[in-house]
Amino acid sequence: MHNIPVITVKGKNIPEAWEKAVIAVWENGIDVRTEYDRDGDPPSKDCTMIIEVEEPMSEPRIHRAFPGGLEDLEMYRQEVICGIHDHRIKPEEGKWCYTYHERLFNYKGRIDQIDYIVRKLSQVAHSRRAQAITWYADVDPTVDDAPCLQRAWGRIVGTETLALNMNTHWRSRDGYKAAFMNMFVMTDLQKLIAQRISDNIVHEVRVGRYVDISDSFHIYGSYYDEFRGFLKTVKNRSFEERTWRTEFAEPIFEEARERLKAEVSKK
Repeated sequence: MHNIPVITVKGKNIPEAWEKAVIAVWENGIDVRTEYDRDGDPPSKDCTMIIEVEEPMSEPRIHRAFPGGLEDLEMYRQEVICGIHDHRIKPEEGKWCYTYHERLFNYKGRIDQIDYIVRKLSQVAHSRRAQAITWYADVDPTVDDAPCLQRAWGRIVGTETLALNMNTHWRSRDGYKAAFMNMFVMTDLQKLIAQRISDNIVHEVRVGRYVDISDSFHIYGSYYDEFRGFLKTVKNRSFEERTWRTEFAEPIFEEARERLKAEVSKK
């Protein structure tokens, strides 16, 4: 095959859409080598992926099989939405080069792009200019760990009932080990933006559909055996047995938040 396949999937909620996406790239993706392969690793499965989540806030919101724990998921949300790890950005010391919070809320140390989106859509709901970018063209092409997320774009549709639709665009994504957490947190960001616009215009703006676009959506050959275990889970368990509702996870999320507060207080 000489072309990268373009695959589109749709699901009502995040777990359904994510599950369909990783199975689709496994079954229909092209075999491609990566810059991270070790000797003996099979090529990755790869495609350009478009994922539509029709109701991002609908339950269940959590897939049990995502690689990571519920504490990790909450910490990642706190990192992206609240900036708890922005202090780790010290590339001159060989530490982190960025966080998504820093790039979205404090771009170049001076631009709150999320605030811009909120203000723009509060003024002109149907504007096509409400977007935030992450890429530093003078830095990111040469660093080892460049941002995968490139852009977030939003637009409000409707008359009496208003809905914020959001798209995110990713240059590269580990479909199995990263995409679920990304989608979970990006839709929380979508919810935050909708709430802030609602406050501004004194009219409810609900969370509308979410579309997630990856130029390279892949499953690495290095963990094929692990992924085959995931496929067995999908085959042998019901969807309810493969997912969690948010209320199940909330006590664990709260524990993670308390632990983060304790860590911050010690600094």
